[in-house]
Amino acid sequence: MAYNALKAVPVPGTESAGATPVYRNTKSATLTTTPAPGINTVYDIIERGFSTRGSVEAFGQRRVVQIVEEAKLVTKKLPGGGQVQETKTWKYFELSPFEWLTWSQAEVRIRAYASAYRYLDHNKSKPDATLGEEGLTHSMLECDVATVFTNADLLPMIVKIAPKLSHLRHVVYSGVASPAVLADLAKPVHGFGHHLKVFSLEELQELGEKHPHESTPPTKDDVALIMYTSGSTGPPKGVMLTHANVVATVSGARTYVDSYLDDEGEVYLAFLPLAHILEFAVEMTFLFKGIQIGYGSVRTLTDASVRNCKGDIRELRPTCLAGVPAVWDSIRKAVEGKIRESSTISQSIFAAAFQLKWMFMTMGLEYLAAPLDSLVFNKIKDQVGGRLKFALSGGAPVPKSTAQFLSVTATKIISGYGMTECAAVLAIQEVSQVTTLGITGAPVTSLEVKLVDVENTSYKSTNTPKPQGEIWVRGGSVMKGYYKQDALTREAITPEGWLMTGDIAELNADGTLQIIDRKKNLVKLSNGEYIALEKLESNYKVSKYVQNICVYADPEQSYAIALIQPIEKEVRATAVKLNLYPANVDIAHIGFDELCDLKEVRTAVVASLKDIAKSIGLKPAEIIGQVYLAHEEWTPQNGLLTAAMKLQRKDIVKRYAAEIKKMYAS
Repeated sequence: MAYNALKAVPVPGTESAGATPVYRNTKSATLTTTPAPGINTVYDIIERGFSTRGSVEAFGQRRVVQIVEEAKLVTKKLPGGGQVQETKTWKYFELSPFEWLTWSQAEVRIRAYASAYRYLDHNKSKPDATLGEEGLTHSMLECDVATVFTNADLLPMIVKIAPKLSHLRHVVYSGVASPAVLADLAKPVHGFGHHLKVFSLEELQELGEKHPHESTPPTKDDVALIMYTSGSTGPPKGVMLTHANVVATVSGARTYVDSYLDDEGEVYLAFLPLAHILEFAVEMTFLFKGIQIGYGSVRTLTDASVRNCKGDIRELRPTCLAGVPAVWDSIRKAVEGKIRESSTISQSIFAAAFQLKWMFMTMGLEYLAAPLDSLVFNKIKDQVGGRLKFALSGGAPVPKSTAQFLSVTATKIISGYGMTECAAVLAIQEVSQVTTLGITGAPVTSLEVKLVDVENTSYKSTNTPKPQGEIWVRGGSVMKGYYKQDALTREAITPEGWLMTGDIAELNADGTLQIIDRKKNLVKLSNGEYIALEKLESNYKVSKYVQNICVYADPEQSYAIALIQPIEKEVRATAVKLNLYPANVDIAHIGFDELCDLKEVRTAVVASLKDIAKSIGLKPAEIIGQVYLAHEEWTPQNGLLTAAMKLQRKDIVKRYAAEIKKMYAS
């Protein structure tokens, strides 16, 4: 396909009032439903691997050799005045090299696990979720869950919520569980009196080998999984995805992947949770294609996050990655931090090389940048393994500047767009379009889309030169519905089968989409102007101070504020630069919470955000008025992020309600 060819075209005869025509990918005039003849279920995909790739290495993981503890002395300011020194301990993993299972070895385990579940009387679909305590309890109650599979680190949460779950009977875990937690799980469940049966993964395999069952293949219309949404904007909803939905997604993604990845020699590093729909869809696609999958963790990705070994990326040296914007932002900021620490001449060389290579890339002449890679960028590429062909970003919009920075320095960052309700993948940007920043690509071959006017806004399908509106999508990947939520299903899917995504996009001349807003995150300020919270968060996240950011806007106010999880290194550097303490005071020993509360530091952060707003031309209403720098880390464990690392917006606002009130009152 030509570099500037059409990626999607309108279907003749689909014009209607209040909407664009229906668009389909130019690679297939009809919607695809399967990646190959005879592949109709997830079972078929796995069986295909067993029968055709038996001796080929398929799944890799690393063992924990030991946990290394490092102590650090910090100074904490006391509420009544004075200071006290405390010792904080950080834990790091030392890991083995990747150890691999062949398809044949995996088959033995998978059949044993399946037999064990059948022995434990499992004949129904159960939920797949990456939720906090409240959301997990909600989903397990809604589905009457009898068995839960989790990691040993999360067993304490099961102990905590088990008394609320009358149907729970079995717990299966991977990893090494503490004896104390296992003892707690062995006690009668309070309120019900029964005992839970607890199995390690090894014990589950033994159980299945003792009680083998014949396979009972599913049909394409059977529910393959109930994938719970993160609940970041309300109670989690159980999305029912059939085998046909999953296979259709693989067919659409496969059409794209085949253009860039070979059938042999490719390696994928998986570090998102499998209960994240993006990760699930990517792995299903790669299992069909036969690509090796090595399992890592966000906590052990880089050399800096482990001890006495390489991080997962440098150890595995993958050829492709999939992740969320938070991961790419952290990599970018780590690289930029190293650059700022280098000499002035080194910084100048880097800046010149960056601009020159980007120019070559935009002209389609990237091969001319080979000397620049050798001189400047290969050291950065080595930090991400040195073999990456591309990295797919999903889950939220990746900042344009981050995509540009990493595409030049490390590997091409391409954007995908989708949602749980359409089995993850709706559109994917092509590698050849990596310099067209901000687009999410054309609809995949398994789905068709149209843009529909959004009432009471300027988003209209008749807008020129680019039609705008809410994305509606239809095809084999669209969910069966929400579990036990018929009313919500009817609100989400029209009688004609269109899933109303809630995302607002504009349509480019080549048929690609560009997400510009989300209906639920539009806030009308007191001056009548609308602002889009997620858009602003994506823009401001590139600040050197920002680890994570939640923009908040009170409709009764005329400006927005921001709650920020700051990067400690940059906060401390700013305190030194501004001479906020006497020369004989070591900033390293000042408590992080004390530094975050300094007015001068907050002012520097606000100035950084205003510089970003000015550089990208944000409207006055989109400029952040005040910030609060959070002392604590935002994690799924404390309920401020989902397990997919998305903001738990309502919980963050609730946690910092007092700080929000103070900012607007000042």
